[in-house]
Amino acid sequence: MFQTANKVKRFSNLFRYLSADKIINWVKLQISYRLSFFGWQRLRNLSPSFISVEASNYCNLHCPECPVGIQKKQKSDKTTFDIDLYKKLVDELKPTLQHIILYFQGEPFLHRQLNELINYAHEARIYTSTSTNAQFINEETAKKIVLSGLDKLIISLDGVTQEAYQSYRVGGDLQKTLRGIEELVKWKKLLKSATPLLEIQFLVLKTNEHQIKEVKKLGKKLGVDRVRLKSAQLYDFENGNTLMTSKNKHSRYKKNKVGKYEIKGNQPNRCWRLWNGAVVNTKGDILPCCFDKESEYSFGNIRTAESFHSCWHNEKASDFRGKILQNRKQFEICRNCTS
Repeated sequence: MFQTANKVKRFSNLFRYLSADKIINWVKLQISYRLSFFGWQRLRNLSPSFISVEASNYCNLHCPECPVGIQKKQKSDKTTFDIDLYKKLVDELKPTLQHIILYFQGEPFLHRQLNELINYAHEARIYTSTSTNAQFINEETAKKIVLSGLDKLIISLDGVTQEAYQSYRVGGDLQKTLRGIEELVKWKKLLKSATPLLEIQFLVLKTNEHQIKEVKKLGKKLGVDRVRLKSAQLYDFENGNTLMTSKNKHSRYKKNKVGKYEIKGNQPNRCWRLWNGAVVNTKGDILPCCFDKESEYSFGNIRTAESFHSCWHNEKASDFRGKILQNRKQFEICRNCTS
């Protein structure tokens, strides 16, 4: 009953984020994107409907397929998103922005003012979400998260035993994650809040594929809103990978005629993400999408540029979109993308 009531509340809450300007902008983005199929780029005076903001560029865990997890950043390189810069960004985009994802590569809860970032966007009538390994969520943190106005929280839980969990979430403690989820569920009930939507994300790997049924049962027992099975993006996949699941349904890859692995499906020379969204990392670089982990294709930097729009509409951005329309696979970041 509690879950059903929450679904109704969350659905009704979505209307507070809508406006005529947002709807019109989104419709124009759709039209512009479809015109791009014929080689036309018409994005002037339009804005992305969502952005990802990298709250923190470092993490407490060492996941083997995560660039941040395997990197050994110098202490001086570890940083979080500047809150004043964030507010300036939100103020510029809020008339048409529908969604802010406060996550890119690092662990968001390493940002000490994360709740303030969430609340600022919430007050600007923008849907907010983030993703976490939940190692820092305790009773106090859980209460603050619920009160912040966060709409959706994805919690990585890649195993129902410590052995399976730590095979990917290296350095993580499964019990900490479970306690964090329990605290979030508790405070949602105590505060009679429908948000955040709590989603357990289970990355299907060779090491945990035998626990799919168990994680679904666990999610129900914990009282989360959703358990999502996600396919894993692997960097070295052509010759196989020890983490690659044997369950075809949950794999991004398939074996080709010569015995090599390749990404499933076709990759047409177009990409909705380049019209619909953008990523802003902790340095202030505006990136085409979340696959640009090394910031190779930055459109500009909001610290030095006149505005976000001056970068998102500049010649560099237009040239990148044009090249995608000609040959998407010429970019390494696009070859491992299922979008």
